[in-house]
Amino acid sequence: MLNKLLNLYNTRKTTLVFASGALLGLLIGLLIGWVIWPTSYYNATPEMLRSDFRDDYLVWVAQAYAQDKDLQKAQTRLGIAYWKKENPIELLRDVAQRRGEPDAQFLIALANELERAPSIPPERPPLLQRFRPFFQICGIALLALALAALAWVLVTRLRRPKARPISERAVAYRPVQPTRWEEEIAPPALQFHTTYVLGDDHYDPSFSIEKPTGEFMGECGVGISESIGVGDPKKVTALEVWMFDKSDIRTVTKVLASEFAYHDPALQARLAPKGELVLAEPNAEVVLETATLLLRARVTELEYGQGQLPPNSFFQKVSLELGVWIKKGETSQFEDFPQPPTL
Repeated sequence: MLNKLLNLYNTRKTTLVFASGALLGLLIGLLIGWVIWPTSYYNATPEMLRSDFRDDYLVWVAQAYAQDKDLQKAQTRLGIAYWKKENPIELLRDVAQRRGEPDAQFLIALANELERAPSIPPERPPLLQRFRPFFQICGIALLALALAALAWVLVTRLRRPKARPISERAVAYRPVQPTRWEEEIAPPALQFHTTYVLGDDHYDPSFSIEKPTGEFMGECGVGISESIGVGDPKKVTALEVWMFDKSDIRTVTKVLASEFAYHDPALQARLAPKGELVLAEPNAEVVLETATLLLRARVTELEYGQGQLPPNSFFQKVSLELGVWIKKGETSQFEDFPQPPTL
């Protein structure tokens, strides 16, 4: 399960990073907008209310002033300093004409007192509100930078060399004419050649094992088992050689490990569950056996990559020759296939 998750991350890294960044940005925005710096209203006035609610509020303020005669409190309740569209004194008199007695008397009295009172300078907004334009400019700048970064990523991906067509890649993953491997061993029933080259991050060739009549017997292949280091391309330190036998209903696997991975305890522990480790070296062989099939994968070419990682820790190029034989006792079913070697 962990390997599947790691492979998903490696193959969809750009998409996952972009989605994670977008989700993180959304969460940060919600945190700032709802918790740290929620939207708040200040310096509101009755003129912002619906007309009937506004008139009722003005009458209530005038009645309160008639009882306590506290003009400053009345001015605060009306927000005299912050009216923009209408004149509060004229509005009080207009409401008085429409309301009639006794509300008109309270409204007129308050309007007269406000007319005689000195004007009140508006209070300064809270500190955060004074810096709101600055925060807005910073937010717009950050958004512009994010869009520029996204555009750069898209342009970079478009400029990358396109993946080779399947027809071209198939040259590195091809069946070949069976040949005798050793003097005492008959040629394999089927033989395949495959080459891994640094940069082929999706290297995963597979080959169908079929009878001459076309009946499916199984499948074999090679794939990336483990990589080390960071960045692209992957630094592959181990390859998996596998074979599936239809009659055995199971897949057997062994791991072709680099010299570094083969001797490193941590990598040994990670690779052990995938199968027996075989040291990658020229002419090294990986042998897989099932109920009816036998596979031998031979290293025909090996080149290690150079860089900041430990010596002989990742492959620059690995070529493999895969031969498949039919085990003794199965020739009655596949009489056209030669016998495999005796192990």
